[in-house]
Amino acid sequence: MAAKLRVLIVDDEPIARRGIRKQLDASADVEVIGECSNGLEALCAIEEKAPDLVFLDVQMPEMDGFGLLEAIGAEKMPAVIFVTAYNRYALQAFEVNAVDYLLKPFDGERFQKALDRARMRLKEGSADVSHRLMSLLEGLHKTRKHLERLVIRSSGRIFFLQVEEVDWIEAAENYVHLHVGRESHLLRETVNGLEGRLDPDKFVRIRRSAIVNINHIKELHPLFKGEYAIILKNGTELVSSRRYRKKLSSILGE
Repeated sequence: MAAKLRVLIVDDEPIARRGIRKQLDASADVEVIGECSNGLEALCAIEEKAPDLVFLDVQMPEMDGFGLLEAIGAEKMPAVIFVTAYNRYALQAFEVNAVDYLLKPFDGERFQKALDRARMRLKEGSADVSHRLMSLLEGLHKTRKHLERLVIRSSGRIFFLQVEEVDWIEAAENYVHLHVGRESHLLRETVNGLEGRLDPDKFVRIRRSAIVNINHIKELHPLFKGEYAIILKNGTELVSSRRYRKKLSSILGE
């Protein structure tokens, strides 16, 4: 007997979740392993239950569908069918890259078509699904505004950290340490990758392994050969490298 398709439903509207579950209950080869009403619940459920397929609402409070996709990462994200009220023009970008989408309100025939397409994609293999989601993420990074918040996992908790709260960022191989006051949070992201998503008017790279929040700088002291001693408002002292002199000079108006 073939294994059932394990499905997670993520939508902040109870009526929408019931509608999706009703459609899925009609398929004998499908097992609904859970329902989530927001992105944080979905983040935990995907990591713990590893579903094959997620019906994912695009618009949700706190963390939207795209934010969830970014937090999980395309490599670990299951196949996705987007559920959205967006118009068809906005859907063109991820119609190509995602498994499929359902435009609210949808009927049974359209739902079945999306489910059949998901089955087909999953038979093709996870590599194809991951490639499509990665392409979607790359497109989102090009069109979305600068990063405003980060999803942090710490001591069994998952919480949001507003980017503006971060004093400075320090590289740690494939991770970064986010220094916030006396606390430090570890995030699976490279300095290069994070720099590309931060607002350059608010964050400046001071050396290969560090980025500083400009609004948290108290003083700058010239050292020698283009280096600076940087003192943050919380008392942290950092030293810039000559390689990034131009970036610091730009905020000084030089």
